[in-house]
Formats: sequence, structure tokens, C-alpha cells
Amino acid sequence: MKLGGLQKLTLLDFPEHVACTVFTLGCNFRCPYCHNSSLVLPGKVHEEGTVEEEEFFKFLEKRKGLLDGVAITGGEPLIHADIKEFIKKIRAMGYLVKLDTNGSFPDRLKEILDEGLADYVAMDIKNYLEGYDRVCGLIEPPVDKLQRSIRIIRESGTPYEFRTTVIDELHDEESFEKIGELIEGADRYFLQRFEDSGELIEENKFHATSEEKLMKLLEIVRKKVPNAQIRGGEIL
Repeated sequence: MKLGGLQKLTLLDFPEHVACTVFTLGCNFRCPYCHNSSLVLPGKVHEEGTVEEEEFFKFLEKRKGLLDGVAITGGEPLIHADIKEFIKKIRAMGYLVKLDTNGSFPDRLKEILDEGLADYVAMDIKNYLEGYDRVCGLIEPPVDKLQRSIRIIRESGTPYEFRTTVIDELHDEESFEKIGELIEGADRYFLQRFEDSGELIEENKFHATSEEKLMKLLEIVRKKVPNAQIRGGEIL
């Protein structure tokens, strides 16, 4: 597997662990506000930023005893048929694994979770289901698969979080009323502040919502998900 990049140290991506973050190439979604377009759009992949799998595992060998785990993100990691074998190699070296996913590959997700190969899983809830098309960049989003992945994660026994990056132009109060219904009672749910990386799929179209609006959306979603928080913010 050719990898899209490696962040050698993170204290944020894998909750309660010192980790590195590895980025897989490719995604089946085309979220217009995606901040990793060079991982998603084939024409934008920069060869100098890619990492060979062998190189990555040499890095992990050198970091034994210094890192707790590996956060696998993308792109969409589960787009790769060999992702399970990749995870097994990481775990065989004694590392914990956190897996990020957009939820569109429930069969692969279930196999990984059933075999206990992920220690933490994070799924993006990009919008309420009826409004997914305008957020994920697909005319016909795989909403049935998304619902199934939500159920698989919640029933797996694996620590998890759901999260939504809040875009001022794409989300409103109705969005979070319906997201709350979709993941009612979830263990962990985060509203994430949007930041323009300068590498969006569609540049100069999207903005972070105001703090006032963000707090209102949090108040709405907490009616169904009491543990909801703003990532980077205080619990109120």
C-alpha cells in the first residue's frame, strides 16, 4: 500500500494516546470542503509526499516504546481491500490502532471490529441522511451503508466517536436536529470547527460558523446526544 503521508507525532488524533497519524490515498466521497484534496483527487497527489509501506514500518520499528499507537486516516482507509492486513502488521508490532472512516464500507468495518483489530474508531457524520448528497459530493450517497456502519460501531463494544465538521453554508439547525435523531444516545459526539487548509476540493466557498451559532447547534443536538461536545471547546 502506498500511503499519502505520515505525521510522526500527534497528541490529538488518538484520544489519550501518544501516536503517529498515517494517511491513506483515495476516497469514494468528494466532500467539497475536504481539506485533504491531495489525498482524494488523483490529479493532485504529490509523489514527494507519499510514503512507501516499507518505509512506514521501518519508522514504527524505530518508535517502539515512544509511541502508543497509530491513527489511520485518509482519504478513506476502508477503500483499500488490504486495509485489514495493514492493520494486522501494525498490531503485530505492539501498537494500538485508531481507525477513521466515512462509514461507507460496513462489511470491511465489521470484519475489523469483530476481530478486535481497532482499539478506537471514529466515523464522520457529515449531515442528516436526507441532506448527505450536498455534503459528501455524491448524487446518491450510500445512506443504507452509513446507517449500518453506525449500528455496527455502536454494537461493537469498541470505544468510538461520531463527529461532524460544521460548515456555515452546509449546516443549519434542522441538520443537527436530525443528526441527533440519527445517533441518539451515542457515547461520544463532537462538533468540529471548520478550518480552511488552503487545499480544499472547492476553494473559497466555505466558512466556519460563528461561535454563537455553534453553541446553538450544540444545544440542539444535546437534546438527543447529551454527551455532545465542541471539539477544542469546553463542556458546558
